[in-house]
Amino acid sequence: MNLESVRLTVPTDANIIVGQSHFIKTVEDLYEAMVNTSPHLKFGIAFNEASGECLIRFDGNDEELKKAAVENTTAIGAGHVFVVLLRNGFPINVLSRIHAVAEVVNVFCATANPVEVIVAQTEQGRGVLGVVDGSLPKGVETEAHATARVALLQKFGYKR
Repeated sequence: MNLESVRLTVPTDANIIVGQSHFIKTVEDLYEAMVNTSPHLKFGIAFNEASGECLIRFDGNDEELKKAAVENTTAIGAGHVFVVLLRNGFPINVLSRIHAVAEVVNVFCATANPVEVIVAQTEQGRGVLGVVDGSLPKGVETEAHATARVALLQKFGYKR
């Protein structure tokens, strides 16, 4: 078995969700989950089939994000993996809908941070072991940091 770290590309002002699913209708169901969450979301979805034709299936309503989703699932190269890239919203807005999609097995990450996917290569194929999401901690927040965190959440409309 070989291990590889695959750095994903997150377009400017976008967030990425990486997960695992198990059925060909994943792209259609994720598309519906996204558009039913907010009509303002811009997104691209790609899904690696793990049997049959083993194609990368894709959809979305933004050409740049669809292309980037395909590039990221191609780089990962593991069956049953999906990538959603989105703008004009945050993963927190769509994660409950994504988790509710019947064929979704797991969500590895949902972030705007730099992401590396740890992939194992065997004779059979490739599989995702996990992700590296962001940077190492640099300290413990102070009262000033906590105040700034709340202010940011207020700016985004998540807190009063």
